[in-house]
Amino acid sequence: MEEEKVSFRRKPEWLKVKLPHGFKTKDVVGLLNDRHLHTICSSGMCPNKAECWGAGTATFMLCGNICTRNCRFCNVSTSRPKPLDENEITDIADSIRELGLRHVVITSVDRDDLPDQGAGHWAKAIRTIREKCPGVTMEVLIPDFQGRYELIDMIVAEGPEIISHNLETVRRLTPEVRSVATYERSLDVLRYIASKGIRTKSGIMLGLGETPEEIIQTMDDLRGVGCEVMTIGQYLQPSRRHYEVKAYITPEQFEEYGRIARSKGFRHVESAPMVRSSYHAEKHLH
Repeated sequence: MEEEKVSFRRKPEWLKVKLPHGFKTKDVVGLLNDRHLHTICSSGMCPNKAECWGAGTATFMLCGNICTRNCRFCNVSTSRPKPLDENEITDIADSIRELGLRHVVITSVDRDDLPDQGAGHWAKAIRTIREKCPGVTMEVLIPDFQGRYELIDMIVAEGPEIISHNLETVRRLTPEVRSVATYERSLDVLRYIASKGIRTKSGIMLGLGETPEEIIQTMDDLRGVGCEVMTIGQYLQPSRRHYEVKAYITPEQFEEYGRIARSKGFRHVESAPMVRSSYHAEKHLH
């Protein structure tokens, strides 16, 4: 049956973004184009892209820009991925050094086509950035690696300051919104990382049809596995083929969810309509 295309809901005023411009934006775009690098900023259609690039920051994406999974919220392309490019790692490290970044976020597509899910490439990337960019702190936003501890251990062994893995949504909606990933597996990944003594972080999107009670339960689930940092933002529908926005959550509601999350013991919470998992990521270290 042909997938139904849904119309976009009109965005409220608080979701309209002014796009800043500046030399740093040109610097980042120029480097990405010259080195054929990918960022989740572009592939994921992040609404904060211009702000972050204007400040000279970006979230770099490993393992190419084609994902083996087809999550209904995500704008990253889904198809048969290309072989891993070893030059990608050096190019990312060189770009970080040339931009003078002090804190970086690295993420990747899912690579279920590879025997190690791309974990070896991940580990080499972290190690190379450490070698080429001394003093740079790092957050890695990892896939679930199909819940395989031996692959997660490859990331843990490289000692990034923060390991992040997103739940994306509440338990009930996970089968509708995410592909292959499960709510329980993601919680187990976060539990395992926390048990290794590394700061853990996760994020969810609102506006997918979740209830306030489910949001609060998700906070409890994350705290229950030792997650210390949480981000909460508004889901924005990338195209008519993607999951429909069910509601636009007001800034006041986001503030209240942030207050509730902090009361539950999270070390740091970002909760606002434009928040994405990597937004103001440098603050999550302290």
